[in-house]
Amino acid sequence: MSLAQEMFAIAPAMGKANLSASQLKLLSGKARWIFRVGEAGFPTVPTIALTRAAWEALQSERTRRESKLRTHWVACLFKLVGKDALPPTLVVRTSAASHNGGLMPAKIGIAAPENPEDSVDPMRPLAKAVKAAFDSYGFGPGWTGRADEDRGRQIVLVQAAAQGEVEQFLTRNATTGAMGPAPVQGAPLPRLPESVDALVALVDAKAGRHMCCTVAITRGQVVFLSARPSQVSAAAELEAAVDRVNRKIWSAQNAVSRVDPNRLAQLLHPRLRSTEGAAPIAVGLGVSPGAASGIVVFNPDDAARMRARGKHCILVVTETGPADIEGMKAATGILTARGGMSSHAGVIARITGKPCVAGVRTLSVDAVEMVCRIGDREFRTGDRLTIDGSDGHVYAGQLSLAQPHIGGAIGTLLDWSDASRSIAVRTNVETVESAKTALSFGAEGIGLARSEHMFFSPERMVALRRVILSEDENDRSRAINGLVDYQTGDYSALFSTMQGLPVTVRLFDPPLHEFLPRSEEEIEETAASLGLAVRALRINLERIAEVNPMLGHRGVRLAITYPEMLQMQMQALMAGARAASETQSDPVAVEVMVPFVSTASEVAWVRDRVNAIAANSGLLRNDRVRFAFGTMIELPRTCLRAGDIAQMVDFFSFGTNDLTQTTFGISRDDAPTFLAAYQRKGIYERDPFVTIDEKGVGEMIAIAIQRGKAANPKLKIGICGEHAGDPASLKFFAGLGVDYVSCSPYRVPVARLTLAQASA
Repeated sequence: MSLAQEMFAIAPAMGKANLSASQLKLLSGKARWIFRVGEAGFPTVPTIALTRAAWEALQSERTRRESKLRTHWVACLFKLVGKDALPPTLVVRTSAASHNGGLMPAKIGIAAPENPEDSVDPMRPLAKAVKAAFDSYGFGPGWTGRADEDRGRQIVLVQAAAQGEVEQFLTRNATTGAMGPAPVQGAPLPRLPESVDALVALVDAKAGRHMCCTVAITRGQVVFLSARPSQVSAAAELEAAVDRVNRKIWSAQNAVSRVDPNRLAQLLHPRLRSTEGAAPIAVGLGVSPGAASGIVVFNPDDAARMRARGKHCILVVTETGPADIEGMKAATGILTARGGMSSHAGVIARITGKPCVAGVRTLSVDAVEMVCRIGDREFRTGDRLTIDGSDGHVYAGQLSLAQPHIGGAIGTLLDWSDASRSIAVRTNVETVESAKTALSFGAEGIGLARSEHMFFSPERMVALRRVILSEDENDRSRAINGLVDYQTGDYSALFSTMQGLPVTVRLFDPPLHEFLPRSEEEIEETAASLGLAVRALRINLERIAEVNPMLGHRGVRLAITYPEMLQMQMQALMAGARAASETQSDPVAVEVMVPFVSTASEVAWVRDRVNAIAANSGLLRNDRVRFAFGTMIELPRTCLRAGDIAQMVDFFSFGTNDLTQTTFGISRDDAPTFLAAYQRKGIYERDPFVTIDEKGVGEMIAIAIQRGKAANPKLKIGICGEHAGDPASLKFFAGLGVDYVSCSPYRVPVARLTLAQASA
């Protein structure tokens, strides 16, 4: 395309624009919508566009005292002249692909050039405004893209000045998503002629998103000037998407493909179940909706550590800044002493979907001493707070949260997504309450029930510690018998809740340090509960202490060294399956998964014993229980030897958290202390514990799948790490031919939508 063709009318005063395919590709920002509206025949202010490359060529030509391009430019300007043949007053606008506060606002009231030379002379009004518009784009990567070609294709618009009153409105309501016209940012809706309805419908159909339109009203006629996308809530976007399908503007598949899964998560916030008997200790501004409860932390690093350890926390700070973003993402909720709706905390919290209360005047924070005061009360790291980002209330302690319910527009969209999705979505849960939440979000089974997590209550922790600290096999067997009843009831309730959907139970995989007492107070309490002397307990703890427990005595190693623990688990599991099968019509689908394996011989040893216990239960002789055996793949060696292992199992489930940890050689508990610096310096593009490392960890998974399927074509493939709820990671997994993914309950809808988009 010649430079002359990079100066063209997108809405001529007379006739219609006739753009080439190359010229259409140049249209971005306002230019695109002006062209589309004018093309559809709606009254549109005359507009021409030119690229930076064309403008710089005009300036180069001017210095050479040539006029070939200038002649074409002047001919373009004449396309702004209407039937009255009078040169109009002009307006110059930028037209970037995305809004940026540094861009030049519209320059209005520019006199038309009196002669051809004036149209390119930087000292004259029109050329001066065009130069200022291009200069406002800047030159850095954040402004111009990645290459000189992108910079050269930046465009500026020159328009004829519109007559009449200039008004603005949204094409849809920013809160409800209902079809507009709707007011902008709480301003009153201007009086608009009925013909504006046709413009609203036209722009909504063309853009497929909330748009802020600028129009001129002259003697009851609406003339379109420009439009730009408007940022609105995820709920409004979703309602609008469903409404477009109902109006037959989009197909259901269009709606599924155009909703951002990352924003979907913002609709899944818990809320306070009840505040009865719990008076707020402070009230601030509810700047990001949802309720959150967690441990108080005072800096981003501690928030990241809490997240890495699976704990909820509230980040309490005076105010947030750009350096706090990673900590804000890691926190369950954010509480600030300063700020409001448009503060850094409020903006980032809404983007990331975190509940946030800001501007709490009675809050003072001492980040050095790790203490804060709210009114006359003092809180330190480890204390708990609850915040309600909807009404701004702050409560001491941990209040019960009610889980969100999927229905209405979100339910409709997810139903449409299921129609095009070929990969199942399961959940990672161990409790009936969490399972019910996941089912309400559309989970199709449990892909990871971590059996050791069933022992986090105080009385069960004592029982498990008794097993771990037993002096000999007989003591351990007696202690284990006390755990069977706990587990049987847990499994029965879980199977009954899932009503025939598959439940994958991971055999014990506790790094032992997570279950042992640490503080002096805990050691004394544990000694008393076990009937041991404190000194004896300390000696025992020292005996079993591990330097690196995350790579120590865990997973399959526990089952092999403590076979009585494997026996207990399987007895409880089969007893739970029997109990559930007697109270429901659907068969119980049990999948036993052995974790942290590194050799085929480990898998074979456990498989033989698991199958023997299952067979001896008598449950497999009828159709009341469906049984499968598989392994969790978390180590690089396991990926490489997947062909050997696949012949012995029914399924692989990739534990991407540990696989990332062992492939990178990075502890996920300690990574937050340096990964943020790595990302700031460009060493790592992304946190590999958030988004899967496709080139390393991803290749290990791909190798394991290929080798496993080659050895066992019936092998089922699952993903059960936290990456299974990350949209970018899910798109990668979808290309590997997996059968299911399993994620936390609140990520189930995100996975359903993302995988539907990946299947399209």
